[in-house]
Amino acid sequence: MKQDLLKYLFREESHTYAVLDGASVPDLPGRFYELRPPHFCLYMGELDDELTHVAPYLVQLHPQTRFTDWLLGECWGKHWGIFAQTQHSLIAMRKHFRTLLTVYDDKGQPLLFRYYDPRVLSPFLLTCNIEELETMFGDVNYYFAESDDKSNLLRFHLKDTQLVQTQLKMGADGQG
Repeated sequence: MKQDLLKYLFREESHTYAVLDGASVPDLPGRFYELRPPHFCLYMGELDDELTHVAPYLVQLHPQTRFTDWLLGECWGKHWGIFAQTQHSLIAMRKHFRTLLTVYDDKGQPLLFRYYDPRVLSPFLLTCNIEELETMFGDVNYYFAESDDKSNLLRFHLKDTQLVQTQLKMGADGQG
């Protein structure tokens, strides 16, 4: 799976990011400390230790680094997060992804939107109108999420005013 992910996620002209769910990834803050990838917590302010371990994080990925190697080797089938490609910086993308964290119900009450869970992102994008899609994508060229059955990597992008979903086949033997 790791080789397929490397092939699909990295393009010379783009930056690749992961938006990871600290609640799903075992000891994600410890991995950050050990492997030192460029990253930001998407929650603002100082967090207590418990919240630090369940918060969402934006991580810039580079091929052939220890963090990317670990993540792509371990994440498949575990709904740890989603991937995005863009030409924009980590700082710019932190701002964008933070704006997506809060949605409001019909009474105006704020709710946490866990768009970074692939089980949420994929079905959500398929229900969006063009304004919602433009908000979700912002400066993101492509989103990637594992399919529910784990057989494909789903790639989403906007073409004109339409959402395009492509199923990228993952290694049939389970090895990628």
